[in-house]
Amino acid sequence: MTIVDIDHVQLAMPEGREEAARRFYGMVLGLPEVPKPANLAKRGGVWFQAGARRLHLGIEAEFRPARKAHPAFRVVDLPALRKQLVASGYVPKADEPLAGYDRFYVDDPFGNRLEFLEPERESGRE
Repeated sequence: MTIVDIDHVQLAMPEGREEAARRFYGMVLGLPEVPKPANLAKRGGVWFQAGARRLHLGIEAEFRPARKAHPAFRVVDLPALRKQLVASGYVPKADEPLAGYDRFYVDDPFGNRLEFLEPERESGRE
């Protein structure tokens, strides 16, 4: 038995907030929405494609945001993403340096912590 990859990451979201998820993940971050299979669509939530992986946002009845656990998104042009987030009303938060990366965190519309990082070589700051 060998684990070869991660297929998707799931974050929880409150019921009835799919449009907020589409605005943030689809419009602000630019992730394409992936249709959910019909048998799962009735549960609510939204799925997105992030490179070769998927991000599933699923409804949790007693929703509490993930404040520590988080997905980390690898980005090209991190400064442009920062500007886009700020212009959309989201506040990037710095954290301790991580050798070889520029990075920051942002909370999604539901309070889930997200990390965005760019290897220093790709950002032009070696």
